[in-house]
Amino acid sequence: MKKQILTVVLLMTASVIFAQGPINKGETQVNFGVGLSSWGVPVYVGFDYGVHPDITLGAELSYRSYNNNWNQNKYNHSIIGFLGNANYHFNNVLNIPSPWDFYAGLNLGFYNWNSPNDYDGSHNSGVGLGAQIGGRYYFSNKVGINLEFGGGNAFSNGKFGLTIKI
Repeated sequence: MKKQILTVVLLMTASVIFAQGPINKGETQVNFGVGLSSWGVPVYVGFDYGVHPDITLGAELSYRSYNNNWNQNKYNHSIIGFLGNANYHFNNVLNIPSPWDFYAGLNLGFYNWNSPNDYDGSHNSGVGLGAQIGGRYYFSNKVGINLEFGGGNAFSNGKFGLTIKI
């Protein structure tokens, strides 16, 4: 039992010592995972680029499919989205420890809603403006987990995934 406790303590200490915070100016990271939505479960991949020690610009591609019943018929739909985002990272201003990254920002994107030709429901493709707030925890210099919540458009209401610095 003592060996197990010692191992856990050493692993936690090592993850904090070797962990690193948000990306620096000129660095890039890739994000991927799954989202939350009332229209299927989105999968996404995106990247962020550091343009300032506290600001990143990024892009994201997402896909989801779902089924619904409309006028006693079952329809299959898919949604493909592409968005650009800008985030402010609060680590410096709030003196947040380095393995953590907390941010908020805006996104603007286009989503293409694919439905069968005979579907006369109300879903349409279009442009959407939204906002997000999120955080990451880096286990190492290169890998972390992310959690983000957002709204204001047809993109994901939230998402969970991995971040890899490249």
